[in-house]
Amino acid sequence: MFAAPAVLLALLALPLLWRLLRVTPPAPRRLTFPAVRLLFGLEARHHEAARTPWWILLLRLMVAALVIVGLAQPLLGGRNNGGGGRKAMLVVAIDDGWAAAGDWEARRQAVDTLLRQAERQGRPAMLLTTAPPENGGPIAPSRPAPAGEIRDLALALKPKPWPVDRTAATAAIRGVDLGGSAQAVWVSDGLDDAGAAGFADVLQRFGALEVLTADGGPPARLLRPPPPEVGALTARVLRATGAGVAAPAGTGWLRAMDDAGQVLAREHFALAAGEGEVAVSLALPSELRNRVVRLDIESEPSVGAVVLLDDRWGRRPVGLLSGSPLKADLPLLSDVYYLERALAPVADIRRGEVRDLLGRDLSLLVLADVGRLGRPEITDIGAWIEAGGVLVRFAGPNLASEADDLLPVRLRSGERNTGGALTWERQPTLAAFEADGPFAGLASPPDVRVGVQVLAEPAPDLAARTWARLSDGTPLVTGARRGQGWVVLVHTTANADWSNLALSGLFVEMMERLLALSRGVGGDGGATTTTLPPLALLDGFGRLSPPPGGTLPLTAATFAATPVGPAHPPGFYGTDRARRALNLSASVRSLAPLGELPRGVTHRSLSRMSREIDLRPPLLAAALGLAIIDMLVSLGLRGVLAWRGVGAAALLATALTAAPAAAAAETRGVPRTGPDAFAL
Repeated sequence: MFAAPAVLLALLALPLLWRLLRVTPPAPRRLTFPAVRLLFGLEARHHEAARTPWWILLLRLMVAALVIVGLAQPLLGGRNNGGGGRKAMLVVAIDDGWAAAGDWEARRQAVDTLLRQAERQGRPAMLLTTAPPENGGPIAPSRPAPAGEIRDLALALKPKPWPVDRTAATAAIRGVDLGGSAQAVWVSDGLDDAGAAGFADVLQRFGALEVLTADGGPPARLLRPPPPEVGALTARVLRATGAGVAAPAGTGWLRAMDDAGQVLAREHFALAAGEGEVAVSLALPSELRNRVVRLDIESEPSVGAVVLLDDRWGRRPVGLLSGSPLKADLPLLSDVYYLERALAPVADIRRGEVRDLLGRDLSLLVLADVGRLGRPEITDIGAWIEAGGVLVRFAGPNLASEADDLLPVRLRSGERNTGGALTWERQPTLAAFEADGPFAGLASPPDVRVGVQVLAEPAPDLAARTWARLSDGTPLVTGARRGQGWVVLVHTTANADWSNLALSGLFVEMMERLLALSRGVGGDGGATTTTLPPLALLDGFGRLSPPPGGTLPLTAATFAATPVGPAHPPGFYGTDRARRALNLSASVRSLAPLGELPRGVTHRSLSRMSREIDLRPPLLAAALGLAIIDMLVSLGLRGVLAWRGVGAAALLATALTAAPAAAAAETRGVPRTGPDAFAL
């Protein structure tokens, strides 16, 4: 088709141009005569001017025809029809949530084609996006405007890193009065939700509704994070299938990356036809696993295909040292048996002497009933704590009889027995945990009782250093900051000799909280930090970037229940030393293909959407090239240029004019994709 067909009337002037060029003689050649006497004897005859050669005439007519056709703006794959009449308004609704990022360029080109057609027809247009805007405001349609203005708005859109809200979009457009019929086009991401059918029904009330979706169902794939306690990193790849949508077979690569963007591991996965989920495991040694901060599906530019990992997924090394000889035949009486069972799912357990343990990377050092340490060991452990290590000590007979200064509080000599067969006093239970301590939020089981403990000497700062108490007010867990690290003391044993704490599920939760202190999962490596400011956020294509000014901080207490949205986009929150990962997949409960829509709705795939290619640039470039060749030929006929130079110059001119034409055609025919890069 032609965007300006009236220009083609100029083709009727080509016969006149042929006649004009045919009677116009070429410019005469200048010749230097050797002598005047050569003119003697010449007869005076009447000579007619030589006619222009036919092939030059054809060349010039081709130049004129190319210019005329090019100015008529021919469009390859264009169409002029529009529902509701040529002057009816075009309402374009586009899903710009996370699920549209994978093939965003195809969606953008489809909207661009629709609005170009409306602009040529002089039709007004209106744009509606279904994802909440980045500023946190309500979803609202644009005002009706010429299609050219709406096209500029549509080309500036980018996919949001959170889900769409079609219910809010339905409410926003329900009361819009267009003053007549319209043509509605919904560029859908292919996923269903509770508001999809109502949204289509409201759009259909404006007039004819056409829904554009990707081929073979929704292309979006969602990556679920691996459980923190599993040995290997096992992530799940999900896609929408069912409800009459047979998803084709697909493959991909899952990769693990570190802070510098280096790929640490890659694993291939395959989804059979109709299969909606597959588990992919990455087996890594603990040293490499602790460096992983990102899992993603390779070559899939979507935030749904990205999972960020923080210290909760790292298997931090923990050193265990017992002050009593190991009892191989009686493991339940060992000082470290319950510690190993509590920490093994989330940590890398190491055994050995102090010097051997500190010779490697170590996050947490646990001393179970270790009495007075030697001076070299105290010096080494003290330096390690100052650099950020966490020392956890459990009481016992050895520590009660002889203690050193690697403790958060001073201890009284001996141990305290509470309750027994010869006393009326019952063993105390646990009191509620401090709201600002590392055990905040944990429940105190009423069946946990402590029969023996070591007591702390009264001091002005004893209350501030107490993290857990018994029901009689005596400290059960105390802690103190030393440099960048912590010293923690549990005032009872790590086995069942003095209490039944080690037999409860609370013991596991308490050890996990103490392990979190080693890398500051709860905040700046401190126990009282609760505010997590945005550090680096993901965009719709899964790329990390600095946070915008309107992003709100999170709190550690509500972090797990925070949904992804404009106020809290997915990404890292906290500080460089202590960051938490907020992923999109936690806010997407399930994937389902677009269900049944109201009757009369027209479905079309994005690949079948006619993409307009403007042929004006290559045609005008070809006309320019032929005009340059005509000029060079004319100079050759006049003798200004040698014919050998004319041929070389014509070949060069053809190459120079063909390159812009090919580039213009390639720009309009090949979609551009964003870079697959990761940087933090």
